[in-house]
Amino acid sequence: MAKKVVATLKTGTGKNTTKCIKMVRSEKSGSYSFKSEILPNEQVKDFFDKK
Repeated sequence: MAKKVVATLKTGTGKNTTKCIKMVRSEKSGSYSFKSEILPNEQVKDFFDKK
């Protein structure tokens, strides 16, 4: 499975996307969790701006 991901990144199609990881705090317990998504480069700013 890793071979497919590496092959995709080497072909140049992976350069248009970014993996974003954001730390989100829970309102109920106050604990933190991580939210991650793979997004096109144009949507990265919107991902970090929204709550």
